Amino acid sequence: MRNRRFAALTALGLSGVLALTACSSGSDDDAQDASSSGSSTGVVTVSNGEPQNPLIPTMTNETNGSLTVQNIFSGLVYYDAEGGVHNEVAESIESEDNQAWTITIADGWTFTDGTPVTAESFASAWDYGAALDNAQNLSYFFEPIQGFSYDANTSLIEEGGLVVEDESTLVVNLTQPESDFPIRLGYAAFFPLPEAFFDDPEAFGEAPVGNGPYMLETWEHDSLISLVPNPDYAGERTPANGGLELIAYTDEDSAYNDLLGGQLDIIKNVPSSAFATFEDELEGRAVNQPAAVIQTLTVPEWLPEFQGEAGLLRRQAISHAIDRDEVTETIFAGSRTPATDFTSPVIDGWTEEIPGNEVLEYDADLAAELWGEAEAIEPVGDYTLQIASNADSDHQTWVDAVCNNIRTVLEIGCEFFPYPTFDEYLDARDSGSVPGPFRGGWQADYPAMSNFLGPIYGTGAGSNDGQWSNADFDATLTEANSAETRSRRSSCTWTPRRSCSRTCRALPLWYSNATGGWADTVENVEFGWDSDPILYQVTKAE
Repeated sequence: MRNRRFAALTALGLSGVLALTACSSGSDDDAQDASSSGSSTGVVTVSNGEPQNPLIPTMTNETNGSLTVQNIFSGLVYYDAEGGVHNEVAESIESEDNQAWTITIADGWTFTDGTPVTAESFASAWDYGAALDNAQNLSYFFEPIQGFSYDANTSLIEEGGLVVEDESTLVVNLTQPESDFPIRLGYAAFFPLPEAFFDDPEAFGEAPVGNGPYMLETWEHDSLISLVPNPDYAGERTPANGGLELIAYTDEDSAYNDLLGGQLDIIKNVPSSAFATFEDELEGRAVNQPAAVIQTLTVPEWLPEFQGEAGLLRRQAISHAIDRDEVTETIFAGSRTPATDFTSPVIDGWTEEIPGNEVLEYDADLAAELWGEAEAIEPVGDYTLQIASNADSDHQTWVDAVCNNIRTVLEIGCEFFPYPTFDEYLDARDSGSVPGPFRGGWQADYPAMSNFLGPIYGTGAGSNDGQWSNADFDATLTEANSAETRSRRSSCTWTPRRSCSRTCRALPLWYSNATGGWADTVENVEFGWDSDPILYQVTKAE
């Protein structure tokens, strides 16, 4: 199990110029060795699911779509297996004050329709993604750029936040200094788009044109996404295989059985039914390592029983009623770690010593007392807690265990409220129609502490699925983001993390390991810091 610490950016040059430059790691060297020794020709099959949204980078904020988008687009930087940052389309990213960033685009990059990747390709894509009228899921990520607005349909370009100086030079003006801005630029929100996108965004979402290692061949909805190597790809992630088939499974046990039967090459997630056996069954072809993933129980702001003083007491009572140690041991066989905050132990700067996180400790007596206090203020009487999630992944087992805790300790009803598929669940969650608390899983977009806070709990953020709004939290996170160094920035996140703990905006459950496996048909399989398999380096014989 790998304990990763983020590879820090290096300050280079004179006069305090901060430059993001390419670096190397063992995992990248291995990938390059695999590629240079001759690409294999086999097509690699991978378990996945149906994307919720069109394959537009700024609309993709869930794992099924993300695996596709991350492989058909290339950003200014990319992340290696350890979370290290490497230049990709960027030749350099520099700033003297951490507020005005000059990005130089490397030569030789094109989209798969033959058009060049330029500074305008990034500026126009970001401007579209930030615009209020375009209602993009990832618009929150452009908030630090001058000209962004939640209230008006402004343009980052017209407001001076994005300045295209020439074909290869883009200047990004932030509203405040942010030392880790370059780290974010490998995330999908910051990918470039060709001119063809703006002609017909709807058609583009079904058949995207990218600049990444692969290009889309077919998308058979609810069945299969087929990717083939991009012959004009100009970066370091050159595919070492003949393509990818991302198969939309609706049941993780079926995917695992197909893996064991030699009908699937790679499985992203091991079902709970195999947690105790998969490492033995796969005989050296399994992974069980820490990843930047956390699972929470999200309590929606719109549910009246969880509002006000009584609502806070109920949230605290439920949190104290959950025996995280017991659930992770009995259900997950040690492949999960009880959560002690809202972030992740694999991100640099993490600590479990966060004031207020005692609310995550199992305490049956205190839980019952808090629920009783809430009932005295605003009674709900004969109440059944319904925990919503998708049924096409392996969640009912742990929900049943959590419900057993809650029924026993709080003496209320508790049950699983299933949606047949992941995208149906996401649609219900996003429309606010779920009947109770719901499963919230977060896989980091980029390796920084703030990524576990702002996008999920910030007012108006694209992944703020509980619809919370707290001005003090927003202000303290903004202050943390303006810290001059990464170490200072991490320590400044203590205040918003404490705020999350004390208000129980969501109930952290456990940190997830990357648990996956592969068949003996493939080699050079590695899972990254974010729990996803790194597919371009996988080799497979015909």
